[in-house]
Amino acid sequence: MKISVCSAALVLALAVPAFADGEGDVKKGEKTFKKCATCHSIVAEDGTVIAKGGKVGPNLYGVIGRTAGTYPDFAYGDSIVAAGVAGKVWSAEEIAKYVVNPAAWLAEATGDAGAKTKMAFKLAKGGADVAAYIESVGPATE
Repeated sequence: MKISVCSAALVLALAVPAFADGEGDVKKGEKTFKKCATCHSIVAEDGTVIAKGGKVGPNLYGVIGRTAGTYPDFAYGDSIVAAGVAGKVWSAEEIAKYVVNPAAWLAEATGDAGAKTKMAFKLAKGGADVAAYIESVGPATE
């Protein structure tokens, strides 16, 4: 079976995360974040609650620009800490990739095919939107 160049290009375009165009949809991300709020909250440094959520995962306020696995006083797994040691810093694009398959992201980030994640949840759709939302409610980054 032959695949035309146009068909192959279309398949590749659909496989690239939504951040390929640079942005997700903040409004959709706010709605989708409700799934994330089972484990994560977004609470500003002054205590302002932006998104009430669980404490199983780290607070996501200010995660953009933060080195992976470094939120203070949170018990991270070894693999996410290793990703941070390897230089991984959270950007909206990295978050969009991570939420699709945390274990695969960690394996790539650390070079360890056996990397393990504590985050069992996978967000099949809307990763770029959630990342855009998290970025929009965080502190200004330079």
